[in-house]
Amino acid sequence: MAAPTKRQHCRRLALLCAFLGTLWEARASQISYSVPEEREQGYIVGNISKDLELEPQELTERGVRIVSRGRTQLFSLNPRSGSLVTAGRIDREELCAQSARCLVNFKVLVEDRVKLYGIEIEVTDINDNAPKFEAENLEVKINELASSGARFPLPEAVDPDVGVNSLQSYRLSPSHHFSLDVQTGDDGTINPELVLERTLDREEEATHHLVLTASDGGEPRRSSTVHIQVTVLDTNDNAPVFAQPIYRVKVLENVPPGTLLLTVRASDPDEGTNGKVTYKLRKINGKQSSLFQLNENSGEISVAKSLDYEECSFYEMEIQAEDGGGLKGRTKVLIMVEDVNDNRPEVTITSLFSPVREDAPQGTVIVLFNAHDRDSGKNGQVVCSIQQNLSFKLENSVEDYYRLLTDEILDREKTSEYNITVMATDRGTPPLSTEIHITLYVADINDNPPAFSQSLYSVYLPENNPRGTSIFSVSAYDPDDNENARVIYSLAEDTIEGAPLSSYVSINSDTGVLYALRSFDYEQFQNLQMQVRASDSGNPPLRSNVSLNLFILDQNDNTPEILYPALPTDGSTGVELAPRSAEPGYLVTKVVAVDKDSGQNAWLSYRLLKASEPGLFSVGLRTGEVRTARTLLDRDALKQSLVVAVQDHGQPPLSATVTLTVAVADSIPDILADLSSIQTPANLDESDLTLYLVVAVAIVSCVFLAFVLVLLALKLQQWHSSRLLQVESDGFPGMAASQFVGMEGVQAFLQTYSQEFSLTADSRKSHLIFPQPNYADTLISQESCGKNEPLCSSVDSKFPIDDTPLVPQAPPNTDWRFSQAQRPGTSGSQNGDETGTWPNNQFDTEMLQAMILASASEAADGSSTLGGGAGTMGLSARYGPQFTLQHVPDYRQNVYIPGSNATLTNAAGKRDGKAPAGGNGNKKKSGKKEKK
Repeated sequence: MAAPTKRQHCRRLALLCAFLGTLWEARASQISYSVPEEREQGYIVGNISKDLELEPQELTERGVRIVSRGRTQLFSLNPRSGSLVTAGRIDREELCAQSARCLVNFKVLVEDRVKLYGIEIEVTDINDNAPKFEAENLEVKINELASSGARFPLPEAVDPDVGVNSLQSYRLSPSHHFSLDVQTGDDGTINPELVLERTLDREEEATHHLVLTASDGGEPRRSSTVHIQVTVLDTNDNAPVFAQPIYRVKVLENVPPGTLLLTVRASDPDEGTNGKVTYKLRKINGKQSSLFQLNENSGEISVAKSLDYEECSFYEMEIQAEDGGGLKGRTKVLIMVEDVNDNRPEVTITSLFSPVREDAPQGTVIVLFNAHDRDSGKNGQVVCSIQQNLSFKLENSVEDYYRLLTDEILDREKTSEYNITVMATDRGTPPLSTEIHITLYVADINDNPPAFSQSLYSVYLPENNPRGTSIFSVSAYDPDDNENARVIYSLAEDTIEGAPLSSYVSINSDTGVLYALRSFDYEQFQNLQMQVRASDSGNPPLRSNVSLNLFILDQNDNTPEILYPALPTDGSTGVELAPRSAEPGYLVTKVVAVDKDSGQNAWLSYRLLKASEPGLFSVGLRTGEVRTARTLLDRDALKQSLVVAVQDHGQPPLSATVTLTVAVADSIPDILADLSSIQTPANLDESDLTLYLVVAVAIVSCVFLAFVLVLLALKLQQWHSSRLLQVESDGFPGMAASQFVGMEGVQAFLQTYSQEFSLTADSRKSHLIFPQPNYADTLISQESCGKNEPLCSSVDSKFPIDDTPLVPQAPPNTDWRFSQAQRPGTSGSQNGDETGTWPNNQFDTEMLQAMILASASEAADGSSTLGGGAGTMGLSARYGPQFTLQHVPDYRQNVYIPGSNATLTNAAGKRDGKAPAGGNGNKKKSGKKEKK
């Protein structure tokens, strides 16, 4: 039991020490001074700098100032001397009225410490006021029947001073009938009374004059007097008597003026004027007398002006009742004013620290303010609060002073400005509140790097863009403020295809707009990858990067390119062959095209743009295959011309065209045979066109023949001259004449000629087309070249003028037909081992043109048919019956079949029952040819 008792005793001792320490700390922060009233301005109250442990010059540096709430400032700080001085004249009676101690309390704030010190100054009284009566003259009526010892109350003098300086004594001038008796009340007040010492006799002396003097105890002593006139009345033996010696009433401070407080009543049993009572207010100061109103006849006391509990909460007055005979009665009225909650709390901001850095530590003081309510009791108790805000907290520091502190680290990017509402509410019923709004700005620090809206940008740019085109605009947002938020854009250094990235694109450092520095080509490259960098202007600067892919979009800037059929390099036009027996859907050829663009721009479609025979052929929309749309008829023209368009799907679409020539026949002989079916022009215009064509061909043929004859004559002359020189020099007489001169030589020369040709549609309206020749063999074989014959020399060389031995020329080959290997065909079909090659000079070509034009001329005439005889092609009429079709090269071998490496066979020869001659066969000529 002893141990617990001892432990409990130690605990109590610790609590007592803590309590005493708290009291000592509170006392240590309270500074007290004393100052007499009525001192001049600048009177030194105390050395506050010493009490605050500061130097005088530090008062201004540390922001030391007096904080008071709404009252007139009575004191001020002298920054030079560090003293607390009076700000003006101080009247204790005006400040504290009749209070025993007059204390003035205020706070001194040391701002840099954010600490408040309580200051208490007691204003001491001096004897600056003399006792004062309400009136200088007083009339007292006394009935002559008044007995000795009767007492009559006299008016009291009022001295606003306190203590010894207040009213201390009364003195009455000497009199045989009256004396002065002073009564001291329970509250310490002194009440003078006039005592009748001897009976009065109105008839002996109707009026008595007395002087009453009131004096205080101050130094020097002050006093005042009142002249009393005593009038002796006739008999009135009953004085007014009040029903209560003391009247008490409670009234709310907010009652309106004119409200009846109470009614005092005094009774007088006398009759007449001696029984009529009138009421008067006594013992009330001038300020209070204006607040209340007394009805002299009824005794009703009402409120004359609005009451204010905060100014005065208790009123005491004396009501005197006097009858017509001069007898008086007195009573006290005590009025207690009750407080109502009619004052809202007052909030005064003492210090505000704004703006505050966003990295300020938790617990930083933001605002110091005072909350006060002039009401009393619960009506004057103030509770302060802020709206729900996790960033700040409210803390009561000293008495009714509050501090607003940060409760967490602030973030300006989330909230750059706080509108804090502080609500001060009293505990009255109903409660009243006051709101103040504090605007707090948060100062920015550079704690956020710029941030792009996307982690990856994909930009699409059509190709062929102009230089300087705006490509894209990147934007980075920095939530910081001012310079910390100003973003500067740049591109990371990089190399593309050996060239720096800066030669391709550039970026505006302020706006983030990307510009193309060159025109891009999709066919060159399709995309660019780059890093865009954004940095702010803070110190130190923060930066961030983002990847940007620039994709080049294809534009339709390339027309379709036709790969097949390709235009021959020699200027000729290819001919496609369609047999007349072809069924609908027969594949004639295929147009092959490509487009360098991509996507939709490279999608190709084929269509038949123009045809000499509409409806005969069709073209696959996607494949480009040219097929027959119906069965070929005999009435269909030999030559069909098709214009095929190849178009892509770009915007706008681009297209290319190719012209196809289709020969409708089973073989080349059929094509030649079909020439005989050409009709005479049906109208005059067609006849004129054909006539002009025939005349032109005839002129060309005549010029050509004249050139041949001149050339033969010159050759013959040269040969003859060289022959004579050889005979003379070498002595070889009797050499046979040349066998070269003659028609058979020309025929042999022509028979070795091979030439591709094309027939245009409707040949009777147009001309024959003769492209550049394609030579396969020459007239003289390689074996004969070894015999040093003159004809073995190069065509481009001059005729020989040297003396060379003349060897008789071998007769021409008796077989005028060539083998399959000697005929022209597809590329690479020629056999280099065959003897003899095709003619390879312009002279040979013109001779063949003359023959074919001659046949066409016959076809144009109305007098003869195209074939002068079967298989003669009309040549026998000009060159003799021996010049038949068999002497003309087989042109069917020159027809190229797409997709095949073969040539047409000699179907005509098979039809005529003739086998094609071998490449080296030497048939004997007919007798007519030998004779000739």
